[in-house]
Amino acid sequence: MPEDHENKFRRSGEDRATAQQVPDTAQTRAPSYALAFADDDFLARPELRPIRLQLELMKPEILMNEAGVKSTVVLFGGARIPDPVNKAQARTETLADLTKYYAEARTFARMVTERALADDPCENIIATGGGPGVMEAGNRGAADAGGQSIGLNIVLPHEQAPNAYVTPDLCFNFHYFAIRKMHFLMRASAVCVFPGGFGTLDEMFEALTLIQTGRMARVPFLLFGRSFWEGIINWQALADAGTIAQADLDLFRYVETAEEALAALDDWDGKGTKRRDIPGR
Repeated sequence: MPEDHENKFRRSGEDRATAQQVPDTAQTRAPSYALAFADDDFLARPELRPIRLQLELMKPEILMNEAGVKSTVVLFGGARIPDPVNKAQARTETLADLTKYYAEARTFARMVTERALADDPCENIIATGGGPGVMEAGNRGAADAGGQSIGLNIVLPHEQAPNAYVTPDLCFNFHYFAIRKMHFLMRASAVCVFPGGFGTLDEMFEALTLIQTGRMARVPFLLFGRSFWEGIINWQALADAGTIAQADLDLFRYVETAEEALAALDDWDGKGTKRRDIPGR
């Protein structure tokens, strides 16, 4: 964010450029001589983890503030769900069937973005993990509408790159999963979860836990695909066992189509409120 006062001191960027022009001597080649903030090896030391955590929190926050991002509609979902045009190449029959949710994610993101552009382009910006599958569909739908979208990518052991539909200036890369999750939810006005695997389940349950415990305000929380979710999670069994409350099952809602999801965004009881007590405790 630009400084609102005259800086009397020499700027760090100036010194970084000057330091690259110093004479080449044994002393200037020594790692100890490098400016601390311009020393990649130093910043990667274990002792600097608190600083790296802070930087990963601050960089996207500052850049999204500068871009005017007020709120987001978050899409979680499987990276392995292909575009319907590639249905025949799906690895399993189930993944082939799930390609319909790629199409719904794309349509939903387009509809949300179109409505935001007509009202306030800085509200309800689509945010995904920036990868393939459902994430690509979300960013693609926003692009179809002529709007921006956010991609919160993360470094993984296998080679990967952000999908081509993320707005370049809103494409971020993370080392820490925890900080990435914070950025998913800090501006979220809705959370939409499509079929997926471990990563999707992790993101879904963390967000539900924050809302359940009152650590996060209630937002529309939509699960696309009732048959998928009820096939892998016996929600009622959790309530019957008493490990969650029956009222916790009202924290989310099943939807099947983009149109149904858009209607749910406008018809969500308790939106913006936080729980003061946890039912069943």
